[in-house]
Amino acid sequence: MRVGTFVLAAQFPGQGQGEALHRAVRSAEVAEESGLDSVWLAEHHFVPYGVCPSATTLAALLLGRTRRIRVGTAVSVLPNQHPVMLGEQAALLHLTSGGRFTLGVGRGGPWVDLEVFGGGLDAYERGFPEALGLLLDWLEKPRVAGGGERFGFREVAVVPRADELLGDGPPGPEVIVACTSPKSVKLAAGKGLPMLLGMHCGDEDKAEMVALWRTAARDAGQPPEVVERVEHVSAGVAQIADRPADAVETLVKAMPGWLRQGLDAHVTVDGRHRVMRDPVAYTEFLCGLHPVGPPGFAADRLAATAERTGITRFALMVEGSGDLAATETNVQRLGTEVLPLLK
Repeated sequence: MRVGTFVLAAQFPGQGQGEALHRAVRSAEVAEESGLDSVWLAEHHFVPYGVCPSATTLAALLLGRTRRIRVGTAVSVLPNQHPVMLGEQAALLHLTSGGRFTLGVGRGGPWVDLEVFGGGLDAYERGFPEALGLLLDWLEKPRVAGGGERFGFREVAVVPRADELLGDGPPGPEVIVACTSPKSVKLAAGKGLPMLLGMHCGDEDKAEMVALWRTAARDAGQPPEVVERVEHVSAGVAQIADRPADAVETLVKAMPGWLRQGLDAHVTVDGRHRVMRDPVAYTEFLCGLHPVGPPGFAADRLAATAERTGITRFALMVEGSGDLAATETNVQRLGTEVLPLLK
């Protein structure tokens, strides 16, 4: 079982952006100190839902401040950036961190980001497979040319090469794909890439997506060892307290205000209508799905998810209280009280 934190750098009502980023950095440092496996960094633009606009930049900072823990993006939004540039950054972080970096990528949403960064709606709706293919080529080959609809360029040398890691280690950074639909599941499976599954999904939905991934991977000709050994990641929320009611109360008091402020700030690129979840009901829903309660309960919940889905890697949002000291305590308890029960 590999348990890590999921860091959004969430800006809660009444907080400044610097405060949110400081809490994000501190939570990652405490995660390493507390024995957790990994830190996963979210990326958002123009909204207080999360004030980290570059997951790879924050990953570089945290890799420099830590020595053991893995750091991953969850996710870098591929339609907003050139896949070659992202591939260069991923190779750089892989090589300079001793192989501790994981690159998570996703489509993001139909937000105004697409207008600001120039990708356009087509990059979101149709361009993800091409961009992902070019990114993987960059991480695997010595020379790459762009011959797709969106990215066309002459052959160039890949510098630095992701397979130039000194000492023992993987030939390149792990790449995972955020999956929210059968189409994205099949895309990841066809390339043999693990999935990142969202916190809004319950165990039954995640088990169905894992089963679909395995079927699609076999149909695509992936070797049996890839199908059996790939390690997907389950996102969730964790709040540890001595009494279940106290853990739930902490999140229900703080998260709805953040959700209301953060989700309300999203602007669609084409004016399409979107429905926002009721923040209180959504918070209560998340509390019912994830390890929110005493250490023993939290460990049982994680173990049950692993048994039902086959997923043994977790990225758990730990900043749901919105408070720095409470977040640090939450991370410490997750590492020192919950993790030993899983081992």
